[in-house]
Amino acid sequence: MINVMIVDDQALVRNGLAMIVDSQDDLSVVAEADSGDSALILAKRLAVDVVLMDVCMPGTDGIETTSRLIESEPSPRVIIVTTFDIDKYVFGALRAGASGFIVKSAKAEDVIAAIRTVHAGDAVISPSSTRRLLAQVVPDLPGSVESPEVLDSLTPREEEVFIAVSSGASNTEIAQQLFVSETTVKTHVGRLLHKLNARDRVQLAVLAYETGIVRPGHDRPRREYPSGG
Repeated sequence: MINVMIVDDQALVRNGLAMIVDSQDDLSVVAEADSGDSALILAKRLAVDVVLMDVCMPGTDGIETTSRLIESEPSPRVIIVTTFDIDKYVFGALRAGASGFIVKSAKAEDVIAAIRTVHAGDAVISPSSTRRLLAQVVPDLPGSVESPEVLDSLTPREEEVFIAVSSGASNTEIAQQLFVSETTVKTHVGRLLHKLNARDRVQLAVLAYETGIVRPGHDRPRREYPSGG
């Protein structure tokens, strides 16, 4: 059973999402919260696997709530539920550790699939949405984040996969680009997640753009990588 918490200041939205979730035998709504503060309290008392999180709420907003939930142990997976497909609030939540986002107008089957997907450890954001999201908000970020030293430990192949993932390419597309199998790509992605301490592909993309490794509209890295490996 996947335990779900719904966080939204609008009762109508919470009720609608709850009906969708509880319609499935393997999903269960264990808590509803109308604010970030309430969500944090409930998360400490209950076993929550996945959180459907609104971003814009009074008090502690969805971004801060997401960050604090991710820092907790055990940390649930967070899906941002937003009115708009792409905005800076969504990016802020992804930076905070959310595993993706869906729009409030999404079909019931898409909401259900999203919950199951993040619970399985994957991210819920399409490659095209990754590119559009990062291209829109990254140029306006106040400065860049210093590149972690661990980037220097990546092998040339890992560097290639890192850049491809950050551009929004799927495993199939990366395999075709690099003339390797999808299984090999999955292995490299797994190593990248471990080395860079990232939760999923979305976090890899955010890191690459924040550190300036890649830029919107550019396929080549902005820094020189070490050879070898």
